[in-house]
Amino acid sequence: MKRIVLGFQHVLAMFGATITVPLVVGSAIGLPISDIAFLIQAVLLAMGVATLLQTGIGSKFPIVQGSSFAFIPGLISIGSGAAGLAAVEGALIVGGILEGLTGALGLIGKLKKLFSPLVTGITIMLVGFSLANVAVMYTFNFFVDAAGTTLLPSSIVALVTFVTTILVALKAKGTFKAMPVIAGATVGYVVSIGFGLVDFGLVNEMKFFSLPHLLPWGTPVFDANAIIIILFAFMVSIIESVGDYHAITAIANLPIDNEKINRGIASEGLSCSIAGIFGACGTTSYSENIGLVALTRVASVQVVQIGAVILICMSMIPKFAGLLASIPAPVLGGLTTALYGMIGVTGLKLIKDKVELNDRNTLILASSLVLGLGAPQLSPELLANFPQIIASILESGMAVGAISAIIMDQLLK
Repeated sequence: MKRIVLGFQHVLAMFGATITVPLVVGSAIGLPISDIAFLIQAVLLAMGVATLLQTGIGSKFPIVQGSSFAFIPGLISIGSGAAGLAAVEGALIVGGILEGLTGALGLIGKLKKLFSPLVTGITIMLVGFSLANVAVMYTFNFFVDAAGTTLLPSSIVALVTFVTTILVALKAKGTFKAMPVIAGATVGYVVSIGFGLVDFGLVNEMKFFSLPHLLPWGTPVFDANAIIIILFAFMVSIIESVGDYHAITAIANLPIDNEKINRGIASEGLSCSIAGIFGACGTTSYSENIGLVALTRVASVQVVQIGAVILICMSMIPKFAGLLASIPAPVLGGLTTALYGMIGVTGLKLIKDKVELNDRNTLILASSLVLGLGAPQLSPELLANFPQIIASILESGMAVGAISAIIMDQLLK
């Protein structure tokens, strides 16, 4: 029972970001709420299958797979076209095959030599710190209420959630100590209901039981332009995933080698193709759950796999998924403030323990962090002036920081 609860905690940690992708994409391309609900259902199924593949035949790290933000611009662009989501299906299937081949052929693992302790530490720091703005926006309910009309209750909910999470992590005893996210989410949700921040609209819209089916948006359309667009997202996703592999191994004290990296990326490619067949969104390794491992010190593959099974079950009980989707953003803000920070601090500790902070290394550290944290702040209007591949990379702080650190680490001998 304890492992089931811990697995469910992983579901809670990833759920906000996971459903954000289909919600944003579905709304942007004009899907009715019934289709958005079905898209969420497909995403949950694909994420559960992807996590089982990653932990079973992939890297075998205790790492969760979720829907990737890197795919959002491409999915909206493709989904808004004449072929709609059928072209998304085709692009994900082909892109996943290509990603899988890069892993299966051992191309990604060869990059491991570029990840010195300095580069790895910077990458891990940016995995956590580049998500800081998301945690703060969740806290103040920005995505739902940009005007700030719910600012006070949102701040209270986030604070109560954060304090509960921290107290359980630091002060609780026994089994309960490993469940800070469960405790924080439960208390925060109850307080949110009192403030009227919980919207049960999606719960009411979704069916109690429904089986997902293959190719829900019709026969896949294999459009060359759509495939090229989605490949840029795959490149960013691969960079982020390699960073996540280093982060989870540093936190859980696990060995990492070329073979595990290659298997992990091959698994992610296969999972993306499966996601396309299910009519879902692209998958990637999830930083949110790496933070949970850092906070709870429970680095169990079996626990993560139980979470994956829960996701698959939830895809067949959409109303329950809708209930979790009703968790207000301020609750997620209170949870992720601690989770994201724990990842960043892990990178900082790695640099402290493994890297001599001489002038050269300090310069690389400082420059990479500034570039990694600053690039995602660029406006969409400015990014539109760059080639799409460059714009996609600039939107990922972790990718910018990692690439910058690798280049300087190689050049400044």
